[in-house]
Amino acid sequence: MTDRATAPLLRRLNERAVLEAIRLGAPISRAEISRRAGISKPTVSLALQALVDAGLVREARSAPQGPSYGAVYFESVPEAALVLGLDLGARFLRGAICDLTGQVRARQDLELRAADVDEALTAVAGLRDSLVETSALDGDLIDSVVVGVPGVVEARTGKLSLAANVQGLEGRPLADDLRERLGLHVSLENDINLAALGEHWAGVARGVADFVFLSIGTGMGAGLVFDGEVHRGHHGAAGEVDFALLGLGDEVDPSGPAISALAAQLAGEGGGPTRLVPPYDVRAIFAAARGGDALGRAVVDEEARRIALHIAPIAAVADVGLVVLGGGVGANGDLLLEPVRRHLADWLPYPPRIETSSLGEAAILMGALAVGLRAALDNVFSNRERAEPVPR
Repeated sequence: MTDRATAPLLRRLNERAVLEAIRLGAPISRAEISRRAGISKPTVSLALQALVDAGLVREARSAPQGPSYGAVYFESVPEAALVLGLDLGARFLRGAICDLTGQVRARQDLELRAADVDEALTAVAGLRDSLVETSALDGDLIDSVVVGVPGVVEARTGKLSLAANVQGLEGRPLADDLRERLGLHVSLENDINLAALGEHWAGVARGVADFVFLSIGTGMGAGLVFDGEVHRGHHGAAGEVDFALLGLGDEVDPSGPAISALAAQLAGEGGGPTRLVPPYDVRAIFAAARGGDALGRAVVDEEARRIALHIAPIAAVADVGLVVLGGGVGANGDLLLEPVRRHLADWLPYPPRIETSSLGEAAILMGALAVGLRAALDNVFSNRERAEPVPR
């Protein structure tokens, strides 16, 4: 009984290892697959035949440059399945489709008329159809849908909490609504968690096992990645750093509205010559600081200190190797990186490396595609295995 159960498992593991080697190295020969996957050439040949028969792999249309000595090269079939990623924000609904190689085949951003969940739901199906049309691919090939949402996704109920940025989102079983609109399985994930996974997959955090993505914009949140996986916590609320320093008595909020309030306070206290005027737009503050404006510089200096104050406890407890700054405020790395690094170097024995996001506003979408791609690769195997006859 054990041998009969073990053989199919080993076969599936070998096929997955061969497919991953092809995805990462195509066009690639049998010999190179064997070397990279650590599997014997006869076993590779068996796995290759199974993958070709399943429509997941094909002979490559071109060989790598240099002598081939008659070798046959292989590549994955990108269109064997597709992934739809969505990023639901207060002002925009962003979407993208990628194939099984991870290549983005279409991407579009749709401005919402209101920060309202019903408005977004109305737009979702239309955005899906538009993306399919732009990609010129078959929409029936969409295997999984992953949606980034601004709130905590409760694991037990699937409902959302701490989701004040989009009206109607709090307490709503959004995944059920989206499944009904799209006719597809839908997974929800906190948007900042997805941004972290996006940076890990295709951004500045590639190859970093332990890091934090800290998003600072109209609000603030963090995505914690340990051993390459998102840490969600007991309630799914890990990374809600807004609450980390409550009770200290001092104003330490680095989000956009707090920056504007700080500028107004310092201006009222005679914070130096300035061309800034109320209501002290955040972008204007940073632009003024770049031009040497005294008030702008004072606000940015305090902003850097506040950001460092929120990084310090995470770095001290988790000893992460990298902190990635994102969001509309965090993207101002030319002004923020050096003072944040300096504060942390003064405060911590082992300060983490601090960088700005390399993906910008695309980070959430890239994370959604990364999560969906992992699920799609699992599903193409599961679907094929269900179609195979059960051995007697």
